[in-house]
Amino acid sequence: MKPEIGVCYYPEHWPEAQWATDAALMVASGISWVRIGEFAWSRIEPTPDTFNWAWLDKAIAVLGQAGLKIVLGTPTATPPRWMLKKYPDMLAVDANDQPRKFGSRRHYDFSHQAYREESVRICEILAKRYGDNPHIAFWQTDNEYSCHDTTLSYSAAALAGFRSWLAERYEDIDALNQAWGNIFWSMDYADFADIELPNLTVTEANPSHWHDFRRYSSAQVQVYNTAQVNAIRRYDASTPILHNYMGRITDFDHFAVGQDLDAASWDSYPLGFLEDRLEADAEWKQAFMRQGDPDFQAFHHDLYRAVGRGRWWVMEQQPGPVNWAPYNPAPLKGMVRLWGWEAIAHGAEVVSYFRWRQAPFAQEQMHAGLLRPDSEPAPALTEVKQLAADLAAFPEDTKTHQTAPVAIVFDYESAWTWDTQPQGKHFDYFALVFEQYRALRKLGLSIDICPPDTEDFSAYQLVLVPGLMHWKHELKAHLKTCAGAVLLGTRTGSKSADFSIPQQMPPDCPELIELKVTHVESLRPDVAIPLENGGSVCHWREYMEPGAGVKTLLATEDGEPVLLQQGNVHYLGAQLDETAYRRTMKLLCEQGGISTVDLPKGLRLRQWGDKVVAMNYSLDTIDLRPFKDFVELDVAELPPAGVAFSL
Repeated sequence: MKPEIGVCYYPEHWPEAQWATDAALMVASGISWVRIGEFAWSRIEPTPDTFNWAWLDKAIAVLGQAGLKIVLGTPTATPPRWMLKKYPDMLAVDANDQPRKFGSRRHYDFSHQAYREESVRICEILAKRYGDNPHIAFWQTDNEYSCHDTTLSYSAAALAGFRSWLAERYEDIDALNQAWGNIFWSMDYADFADIELPNLTVTEANPSHWHDFRRYSSAQVQVYNTAQVNAIRRYDASTPILHNYMGRITDFDHFAVGQDLDAASWDSYPLGFLEDRLEADAEWKQAFMRQGDPDFQAFHHDLYRAVGRGRWWVMEQQPGPVNWAPYNPAPLKGMVRLWGWEAIAHGAEVVSYFRWRQAPFAQEQMHAGLLRPDSEPAPALTEVKQLAADLAAFPEDTKTHQTAPVAIVFDYESAWTWDTQPQGKHFDYFALVFEQYRALRKLGLSIDICPPDTEDFSAYQLVLVPGLMHWKHELKAHLKTCAGAVLLGTRTGSKSADFSIPQQMPPDCPELIELKVTHVESLRPDVAIPLENGGSVCHWREYMEPGAGVKTLLATEDGEPVLLQQGNVHYLGAQLDETAYRRTMKLLCEQGGISTVDLPKGLRLRQWGDKVVAMNYSLDTIDLRPFKDFVELDVAELPPAGVAFSL
């Protein structure tokens, strides 16, 4: 299926007389999809059980008759004010016991049973009315779960739900006390009803307590999403359903939520994320201020392709300055097209831009759209039209997917673990995985991201498992059958499922590699430990006792092993700087039979079916001729924000 272009639209914001003109211009611009409705509950149901359908019926008809396919969002991220009057306790509560009040969005608690029932009710009503409408081609559940730190809540509803969840999980309070190690500091409980939430303790709460609360909170997101999916399915069994996730959000398990959905999508804001969600020095952020980080969006494209089990979209693509980052520059000319192509090269079915017209009112009035508030074209519209023309030039049967040579296992539960017990200010699970992903991308490689329950790695020449909290889903057995090179590393297998150090010591996998991590240290950010022959250890270091059959591939200048190998399995016991990661990944790729190339700053490649797409994130024109032995492209030079294709 040829990739398509979409846009997010809010007909309730504009006069009805304008809808047909907007729809015609969308189609003329090469847009095929339009998302509506995800914030419209108060317009749909202005008072309890009183519905205003005329505007939405007409909007769907106008957009659909113009030739647009519609994604209809469930409006549950913005419950109307009357809902709060009905359920004053439905608000989430922050870690300081303060309610997250009405006045913006996402003002609800996933644990609140009555609000969940109200969400099911409005989903059923929408599905019953529009489930057989020929213009509705996708559903979207809610909007951006966890945005604005809304997964964890410390409300009475969360406390009651957590206690019930614990009672079901452990059955016996003595089993919980044993699992949590509550003999420490005399923390034994006599009853599940004695357990509080882990916030506002005198000093740090038991990490097992925290971890189970994170598990419970993630499960509530999954239960809430499943309830919406089931409500839609009662009246519409065939139209696919997705959700739009966010960048660098790890506080619920996206793989678990995705099990009930037909596809995944995410909201891509490269310039906002560069300033708001990425560890980088001022020089890096200045160099990529108008382009975004060269790897951050790509990482999430690969992640959500896995969450969607192969089917995924960008639901919101940045078209210009946003309103929410510390600084909000305009994109470099050409980047809106490049971001679209990058998503498509990673397998996106649809790239949808946010939003059609810049709003002249309310919180997001400074967020750019494809049109200005006066309905004149914004700069991004020209690039969207160019992307549409690009796609039209490719044949319908263009192959768009190919398994990458490298896989990285990503585990949300591990992110919760290291948030709970980082053991060092600068240790972060996402950053650890992303550093290794970036190192591989700089070598010209395409990467697949896999969940920890992946059963078959036979297609991969190299598999990375960084920072996995504890072994589960028979992952060890599946890795043992992998013919390619395997890299474990840095805290992998260092906790049990109950958040204890395993008895036989990390990495707790003698069937894969015979070694023990005896102790660890976290390093100051201004400390680097040199490696023999170049590069350094930084942030995190593990001291290891290798078994008789294990050899050292990398070591520090003082002789401590850093990278160990036994057969095709390797263990990396440190975080590394850029030079050392490049050495390590090159070595592993060589062992796995994977060709690599040293790319210049800002140049990235992605396999797109039987083609390779090259993208220039830098501010300099790049000479492509030195890379022709690795990939021959259709141009000799690539200007800033340029996109090229293999011959």
